[in-house]
Amino acid sequence: MNHLLAAFGTLIVLSTAFSAQAPQQAGPAQDPRSMGGGDCAANPYNCVDTPNPLPAATTVWIEEMTWMDVRDALKAGKTTAIISTGGMEPNGPWLVTGKHNYVLRTNCDVIARKLGNALCAPIVKLVPEGRIEPQSGHMISPGTISMREETFQALLTDIAASLKQHGFKNIIFIGDSGGNQKGQAVVAEKLTAQWNGTAFVATIPEYYTAPPGTPNVLRQLGVTTEGMPDDGLHDSPGITLNMMLTDPKSIRYDERVKAGKATINGVSLADRSKALEWAKAIVDARADRTVALIKKAIETKKAS
Repeated sequence: MNHLLAAFGTLIVLSTAFSAQAPQQAGPAQDPRSMGGGDCAANPYNCVDTPNPLPAATTVWIEEMTWMDVRDALKAGKTTAIISTGGMEPNGPWLVTGKHNYVLRTNCDVIARKLGNALCAPIVKLVPEGRIEPQSGHMISPGTISMREETFQALLTDIAASLKQHGFKNIIFIGDSGGNQKGQAVVAEKLTAQWNGTAFVATIPEYYTAPPGTPNVLRQLGVTTEGMPDDGLHDSPGITLNMMLTDPKSIRYDERVKAGKATINGVSLADRSKALEWAKAIVDARADRTVALIKKAIETKKAS
């Protein structure tokens, strides 16, 4: 038995030594023309300079574009990328847990189009929402999915770095939730310093918290007035209307109208066409404010 064990041990040592000494077989060199997930030699649509066989994409969402669409958009000067962060959390009995993600689906789109030279990265749908165990913050409610702060920052870092590698020069964070702002600021500062002028990263906290003196759209439209009731929910007319513009199902619109519950803080949503007009006004105002802030951040960086 001892002889067998010794022989087995010798085989392991020899095998390990051989593996360590055996030269690594280098694979075939990649064709520098190859791009798009395949080999240029196999199909011209895998070649870096092959013209796009389809018309230019009309979407601003990178995930809805082909690699050729993104390549051509960059060449056309769309070198600003918006990374928006949402969340999964409780929002009372009417709004779905993905509230922030529904808001961003409309808002990032409008902001990018108003900028004219921007594309939207996929929404970061999972963010810090509280301690997972023992539970704290929004994690006490079912449906919440939380992320550790270090995980969130690592994710933002990798997304931003990927975009930079492809040629985006201005990378902008907008967060639809208060808990997202700290991590965005940390990553933006770190990457801007690290990249030393080759690309610029900024976060726009005023997208989430409007600066003092910002007009209240619903007040201007006469929809809300002083002294209106507050339902005491993690909800508001503004956020509800913003979500409604993306998808009425996200606020349970039809069910609420049928049940006579299509009201929030004294604002009735029962008139669908009127509610959608208010929603568009809210989104346009928020987008205009954010676009101005993004342009200011980029110009300030250029001047520094």
